[in-house]
Amino acid sequence: MSESIFTKIINREIPATIEYEDEFTIAFHDIHPQAPIHILVVPKKEIQTLNQATEEDTKLLGHCLLIAKNIAKTRQIDESGYRIVINCNADAGQTVFHLHFHILGGHSLQLAMG
Repeated sequence: MSESIFTKIINREIPATIEYEDEFTIAFHDIHPQAPIHILVVPKKEIQTLNQATEEDTKLLGHCLLIAKNIAKTRQIDESGYRIVINCNADAGQTVFHLHFHILGGHSLQLAMG
């Protein structure tokens, strides 16, 4: 399996606008934003999709969610609202097969339910 584009960002082989980084995660701005604030939180451990996550990854995935919450607060969208999205596989819109969390906010994200 070849490295994902996210692994290349983690390894500084490709540039990105980094919002946050620690020993377990990296967060950076999406290059095709779907909202005024669109930041990706990526575990440094390469897990292709949520389907490949195991019990061993429980703490890491929880850490990613807390990082997302902290970024939302830093970016001042915690009170107005934000969305966390994980796409799993192609039919859900996953295009990079390295698990990641989208933080979307900065305007109303109402969904039409039908």
